[in-house]
Amino acid sequence: MLIITGTMGAGKTAVLCEASDILAQRRIVHAAIDLDVLGLAHLPSAARSDGVMYDNLRSICRNYAALGVQRFLVARAIEDGAQLKLCRDIIPAFNTAVCRLTASIEVMKQRVQTRDLGISQRESVARVAKLNAILDSARLEDFAVDNENRSLTDVALEVLVKAGWVSN
Repeated sequence: MLIITGTMGAGKTAVLCEASDILAQRRIVHAAIDLDVLGLAHLPSAARSDGVMYDNLRSICRNYAALGVQRFLVARAIEDGAQLKLCRDIIPAFNTAVCRLTASIEVMKQRVQTRDLGISQRESVARVAKLNAILDSARLEDFAVDNENRSLTDVALEVLVKAGWVSN
C-alpha cells in the first residue's frame, strides 16, 4: 500500500491519478482510491462520515483483492497514528509506504482557493495551514516529495520510485 498524504492543496488526488496512469502504462495491476471521495456525504447526526468512509474502503478493498489486486494507492490526509493503523488494518498489504506531498503554504492555499469555488472555500483555505501543522507534528510519512513548480508526471514518478513500486 502506498498512502499519499498532505494538506489540502498539496496535490494528493492529482498525484494519485497520475501515479495510477503511470502504473497502468507499465501494466502494473493496482487500485487507486481517494478516501475523501469515499466519505463525501451528509449523514444523520448519529452517523460518523469517517466510520462510513473506512467501511466503504474495507468493501472496496475486498472487491479489488478478490480480483487479484495486491497494490493499493490511497490518497488521504492521515492526521494521526490511529488513522494510519486503521488503513493498515483494512488494506491487505504486505508493505506500506507513506508519502507526504509538500508545497509552500501560499501555493497550497492558492490551489484550494482556485479549486474550491463553493460555500466552503473560506473554511478550506483557512484549514490548509492548520492541517499542515497537524501533519508536521504527526510525522507519519516515510518520505516527502516536493509538489511545487514541477510537472505532475515528475512528481508522481518520484513518489512511485521512492516507494519502490517502479524504477526510472
